[in-house]
Amino acid sequence: MEGAKGSGNALVLEGGGFRSMFTAGVLDVLQEHGVYDFDSVWGVSAGAINAASFKSRQIGRTMRIMLAFRDDKRFMSLWSLARTGDLAGGKFMYDEIQNHLDPGDDETFNSNPLRMFAVASDVVFGTPAYLECKRFPDDLPYVRASASMPLVSRLVDVGGHRYLDGGTTDSIPFEVALGRPGAPKVDGYEPASRALVVVTQHRSYVKSGANERAVVRSHRYDGFPYYLEATSTRAERYNAKRERLFSLAKEDESPVLVLEPKRPVEVGATEHDGEKLLSLYLEGRSVAEERLGDVESFLSPERG
Repeated sequence: MEGAKGSGNALVLEGGGFRSMFTAGVLDVLQEHGVYDFDSVWGVSAGAINAASFKSRQIGRTMRIMLAFRDDKRFMSLWSLARTGDLAGGKFMYDEIQNHLDPGDDETFNSNPLRMFAVASDVVFGTPAYLECKRFPDDLPYVRASASMPLVSRLVDVGGHRYLDGGTTDSIPFEVALGRPGAPKVDGYEPASRALVVVTQHRSYVKSGANERAVVRSHRYDGFPYYLEATSTRAERYNAKRERLFSLAKEDESPVLVLEPKRPVEVGATEHDGEKLLSLYLEGRSVAEERLGDVESFLSPERG
């Protein structure tokens, strides 16, 4: 196999807004069966939100939040965008929900040795940033940065860097997790030897780039030419990355195992239809249950 010789297992979670209900279903089944054999988890955008609940071992939390608050104008709405500058209300999500309405278990999160990385995009350099979330609530801004969608979110300033949604620069960071050739290096991180990758689009999906062209045409980020370049090439890079991922998954003794929806996903990134959301969550559960044996064998090949 190409790439750095690593050890241990990584869990890689794609974003996709409300499409991450699929991921929530997968992770709940893994937790219900005690599948925690990971040394690191990498979350992009909504994948970072899922990763946080996985690290804090809160089964069902992501599903509950998305269903319970999908119609709350403070959660994700044009009202929130007009009122706060963020389509997804930052104070409501990362304070009211996180600390009061459906609290995150910071004690478990902080004591869990699982390393968590939230992937964001540095708008000045147009490059991915792999932000390690070591302690909550201190590192919650990293999750917010990862999940702040362009055009409908304010820039998130953390440590003198300005960030937006990580999907623009690295939507599925399996190559970084595995230390593949050409992938960025993360200080202090030893590449994994295997990665379980959860994607939120069916294998047939091809990104058109329409959303990215709208971002460029808005001229909102004209002061960040490297970010504009990353945005303008995102669809091409995303489609190429998925091709590499699925091609790698077909290899003998592959270092990746991919879990994906069974059929094209009809849930939008800002979906409010509760029936669609619940169906996608249940599909994630179904895929995880059907592939549970494969997942356990993949993560612990020495037991096979």
